[in-house]
Amino acid sequence: MELKPLITLMAIVNPMAIVPFFIHYTQGFSRDQRRQTVWVSSCSVFVVITVSALLGLQILEFFGISLASFQVGGGMLLLTSALNMLNAQPAEAKPASNDMADGAAKAAQGASIAVVPLTIPLLTGPAAMSTVVIYADKAKTVLQMGTLIGYGLIIALATLLCFSLSTPIARFLGKTGISVMTRLMGLILAALSVEVMSEGLVKLFPVLAGR
Repeated sequence: MELKPLITLMAIVNPMAIVPFFIHYTQGFSRDQRRQTVWVSSCSVFVVITVSALLGLQILEFFGISLASFQVGGGMLLLTSALNMLNAQPAEAKPASNDMADGAAKAAQGASIAVVPLTIPLLTGPAAMSTVVIYADKAKTVLQMGTLIGYGLIIALATLLCFSLSTPIARFLGKTGISVMTRLMGLILAALSVEVMSEGLVKLFPVLAGR
């Protein structure tokens, strides 16, 4: 299989562009909690790409969900995150409790954030999943399918590297820089969420496109 699938997926997933979101969602995390979030995110990216390649649309069809509906749902999730970022609110509410319970809650929160929304839909959203499905359909041999899954591993390693560099980036920006960046990226994410939802809505209701 050629390198085009790898280049395309790397451009769509673009882990470097998600670093600001990672910094926002992991504010207040300890080093170990942030490291766990990095690993869970990276592994989740690989799992999503692998599952999309092997099963693809069968999963959506099993639940009776179209890719267009998946886009609308993913866009709504992105919009919710964007509104929180514009208000400089944390990704999820942090419960007030004793130290041990709070540590366990943060660990669970880090794992949750690593999957949603970092992995889905920020890193591997409908565009990435559908791209993997398209290339998986073109894979005619076990070797080609294995190569596609290998590309998923490369992208997961790239995600691991980018997120691991978030600490020096956050240190360089400082609290004020992170606050400004959070609101800016929230605005960009809001626009992106509208774009994702509009594409899905046009597919669901062609009349919206004047067809």
